[in-house]
Amino acid sequence: MAQNRKLGRVSSHRKAMLRNLATDVIMYGKIETTVTRAKEVRSIVDELITLAKRGDLHARRQAAEILQDVVDPATGKTAVQKLFDEVAPQFAEKSSGYTRVLKTYNRKGDNAPMAIIGLF
Repeated sequence: MAQNRKLGRVSSHRKAMLRNLATDVIMYGKIETTVTRAKEVRSIVDELITLAKRGDLHARRQAAEILQDVVDPATGKTAVQKLFDEVAPQFAEKSSGYTRVLKTYNRKGDNAPMAIIGLF
């Protein structure tokens, strides 16, 4: 997980935040966050999908290091299982560019630019 932006946080908080955001993108398909966070989590999610397309045990363990151990109550699958079983086959023909960042509006309160990052 190589970061370019510090996002105003210490390294442990930044890594945990980006792991949570990446897990949510995998579990829910899309999330709404600030533009800078979305741009940063995009590289992590693209890397995870590339690992999942490989599909071997080592790739599964590498993905499990990054993703949180969250279970989807509807299907009973963890984030890693969903990544390998549902998300990776969806992008079997693509070689890159699995996510898209769509800028939406500025947040009320601090006027931060918001975006939706999702699997498209």
